[in-house]
Parts: sequence; C-alpha cells; structure tokens
Amino acid sequence: MKDHLVKAVADGVRVYAAVTTDLVNEAIRRHDCYPVAAAALGRTMTGALLFAANLKNKEAVTITFDGHGPLGKVTADAVPEGFVRGAVGNPHVNLPLNAKGKIDVGGGVGADGMVTVTRFTGLRNPVTGSTALTDGEIADDLTKYLYDSEQTPSSVGLGVLVDPDFRCIGAGGFLLQPLPDATEETIGRLEENLSHVQSVSHLVEQGLDAKGIIAELLRGFAVDYLTTTDLAFRCTCSKQRISEVLLSLGLNDLKSLVEDGKAEVVCHFCGERYAFTGEELQALYEKAAAQR
Repeated sequence: MKDHLVKAVADGVRVYAAVTTDLVNEAIRRHDCYPVAAAALGRTMTGALLFAANLKNKEAVTITFDGHGPLGKVTADAVPEGFVRGAVGNPHVNLPLNAKGKIDVGGGVGADGMVTVTRFTGLRNPVTGSTALTDGEIADDLTKYLYDSEQTPSSVGLGVLVDPDFRCIGAGGFLLQPLPDATEETIGRLEENLSHVQSVSHLVEQGLDAKGIIAELLRGFAVDYLTTTDLAFRCTCSKQRISEVLLSLGLNDLKSLVEDGKAEVVCHFCGERYAFTGEELQALYEKAAAQR
C-alpha cells in the first residue's frame, strides 16, 4: 500500500488520516534510526503531514519537539503537496520498553520542554506557537498544542510499529476535529468511537488504508470522503543550496576549506552527502570575496 492521506467530513466533524509506513522506513534508512528514534521521528513526520493538510499549496509547517531527552531535538517539515522530511538529534538511543510494553518514545523525547509549531503561510513572518510537553509521546502533545495554542479542540492519533530488524511494519495517524456546529450528541459519539479504536499502527499493519482508518473513527456517521494525496519523504536540499550555505561562511572558513583541497557536506534532514572539489571551493571563495 502506497503512503497516502485522505481528507473527509461528516456531520459536525472533519478528519484527516494517513498511512506513512514507507516514508518512515525511508527516514529509518537515511538516519540509521534505532526503534525509539524511528517511532519518535515517524510520529512527528506523520503529525506534520496531518498539520500541513489544511494549508494551501506552497505553504509549509515545521514541528519541533525539544523535551531534553536522550533523543535530542526531533523535527519534521511538511507541505500540503504530501512531502515531508525529518531529523532526530541522536538516532542511536536504546531504551527498555515502557510500563505498557511499548517503545518508550516519551522517555526518548523527554517531557521537560516544548513542542513548537511554525506555519509558513506566505506572510512576511512565519506564525509560530508553542506549548509545554505533556508526556513526550507526540500525539497527546500535538492534541494539547492545538487546544492551548490555536484554541482548536482536536484528537490526534499517531503510531509507528517497528519490528526487531528495525523495520517499520505499520505507521500512520489521524487528526479529528469537531466543527463549530457539532452537537453534544456528535461529540459523544466521537468519544465513544475513539475509546474503541485500536492503535493506528496496528490498523495499518492489518491492512487498513486511510479510508479504513476514517471508517473506524466515524462508525455510525455518513462520511463524505474528499481528496487523497500521495505522501513521500522528500528533502529540498541540493548541491546548489549547499553551495549557497558555504557562500554564507566567513572568508577565513572558506579559505580553510580551499586549503584542505576538498569538502563534504551532509544534509541534516536527509543524510545526503555533497562533495566539493578544491576547484569548486576556490570558485566559491572567489565569489564570496567579490560579494564582500
């Protein structure tokens, strides 16, 4: 099943659901993630895609978790076109299972910090909000963020299932929001449904697609399925962009690279490596010097 995101509405409610198994595996491969990092990064990337789903084309969202846990910062960038990239500070963290017998994402992320959401909407300055973490498990923290920072009652569900070979065998998520005209009866039915829904990762492992996840969430509702968007891990880096970063260095730093005769730059978000020859570095140095 290809990764995808589906938007739907029903009487008094809207919901986005996503299957993200392949893109999580791509992140695991690129960052060599152990299970705790894979689960934390996978949940954050899925959450970012759900948050980006209500943006306009060419807008973007960045979500960063900084709970001062052993994983370090966990960050994901997503756009409504369905592309996401992400990074985790320390991908090789090993922790025992938590009290529920599950991957200890909260212990890896930590809960002594903040979740920050930045929306790039084409305005001169991006819109940024943040709230204190509750448990570092990602989904509850994003639910709390939407309520506290954006005054939007929501339910966020996220899951990443990792096998002993460090391979993701099921990942996905949902974002469910009652609309302003939702009745108490509607909210009650939603809460009842949510109390019986299995974890998203297990639903995906069992073969449910995004529409199937929505059907589970909205049992008893007449659902109107809207759009389906393909999803993928995709970074915006390129050798040209890396060259622009090098140009921003001080002349002494660039001269030092020229003297080394070569340089290799690794993208923080995707792990792609870009090699620069001595001739390329000399050209960058001369260009930077001319711009000063």
